[in-house]
Amino acid sequence: MSDPAVTLFSRRRFLNASGGTLLAPAVITAASSLSAQQKADSNETLKIGLIGCGGRGTGAAAQALGADYNAKIVAMADAFDTQIENSIKNLSTQFPDRVDVKPDKKFTGLDAFQKLIDSGVDVVLLASPPGYRPQHLTAAVEAGKHIFCEKPMAVDAAGYRVAQAAVEKAKQKKLNLVAGFCWRYSTSRIECYKRLHEGQIGDITSIVATYYAGPVKPMPPAAGRPAGMGDVEWQVRNWYNFSWLSGDSIVEQAVHSLDKICWAMKDQPPVSVIATGGRQRPAEDGNIYDHFHCAYEWQGGTICHLTNRQITGCHNEVIDNILGTKGRLVIGKGSAPYIEGEKRWRWRGEEKNMYDLEHQALFNAIRSGEVVNDGDRMMSSTLIAIMGREAAYTGQKLAWKDDSAPAAGGKGEQATQRVALAMLSSQQDLAPDNLQFGDKFDPGPLPQPGVTKFA
Repeated sequence: MSDPAVTLFSRRRFLNASGGTLLAPAVITAASSLSAQQKADSNETLKIGLIGCGGRGTGAAAQALGADYNAKIVAMADAFDTQIENSIKNLSTQFPDRVDVKPDKKFTGLDAFQKLIDSGVDVVLLASPPGYRPQHLTAAVEAGKHIFCEKPMAVDAAGYRVAQAAVEKAKQKKLNLVAGFCWRYSTSRIECYKRLHEGQIGDITSIVATYYAGPVKPMPPAAGRPAGMGDVEWQVRNWYNFSWLSGDSIVEQAVHSLDKICWAMKDQPPVSVIATGGRQRPAEDGNIYDHFHCAYEWQGGTICHLTNRQITGCHNEVIDNILGTKGRLVIGKGSAPYIEGEKRWRWRGEEKNMYDLEHQALFNAIRSGEVVNDGDRMMSSTLIAIMGREAAYTGQKLAWKDDSAPAAGGKGEQATQRVALAMLSSQQDLAPDNLQFGDKFDPGPLPQPGVTKFA
């Protein structure tokens, strides 16, 4: 395996001392790649680069190839070369003539993403662990690439600001940016949310969304760590179990359900959230919870509950119950949405594969010269998920912004607390820059409500 002990793409290089403004790095361009303003002719082969070659990245690559008959995978980047080889093997089985990754287009290490972006690709698929997403998104935007960006888009406030600034730059450059919040492209969900927003169940009174599933990537015993392997490499290999890489289960997985809550609430942010969470499954390593419950309050008093769990042997379900003054909309994973109440309805149409549809939207836009940009809503849903996680970690009631902070009463110290507990004021940064695979790095213990502080 090639030496991956390389420097991370620093996110602080994009932030000035005032804590929020993006400083643009030098623009990187590749003369042979399609520019954002160009319309791709149907006979033009679109060159795709995949960053993050695990299961989700390989799936995204397959869906991209399925979405456009004249596209090829020509470059791959991953921290580990075995991931690249496994991905090529799987994709070549499905698309034997459209996976053409030469040896010099296989990039490994923590800086592999930049090498891929510089290699002349037209479209970049971002599917690495979410802790790296802001850096990868920024680099792809600066280079003028069209982008599929898997969810979530950040794991902390520092990453959110970098990714949000990249979204704004993508708008300026007229880049296509499609988010991996796949339910937004589901045929049946588009129809049921249209009916919801038209008032078919009246005014929304509450939402309860569940995401109960088994563990995604269980943490191996610490004794299984190979001798001599550095902390960072061990954590990257087991990325789901560390909040600086995954964002925890609520940010990495249950964010899908939260994104649907946000969709129902017309993508307006909540006023505040109070939450609980913890860990029932023992583990020698890792610092994430295995269950959360978040109660978000929206303007006007509507309470929306998100609850998720990743524990073996428990009841599993993924269901959204949206209650209104005139009925109820029920959305279940894999089942047809339906409305109970004054105006009964059930989806009876053809359900197309939403993963295919999101990539079709991206490639159709590139071919037609149009622009699709999911940036604002993808960033809002991501930060709202981070907000819920931090409410559970700290045991505090968090506000979205300073002027919506929960009433503390009194003055002085209490007034200061109001500002400190506003999500948009957070300065949280879960990991230092410039980590290398061989470095020692303690990501912190399992958060303890009442002890862990809101940053």
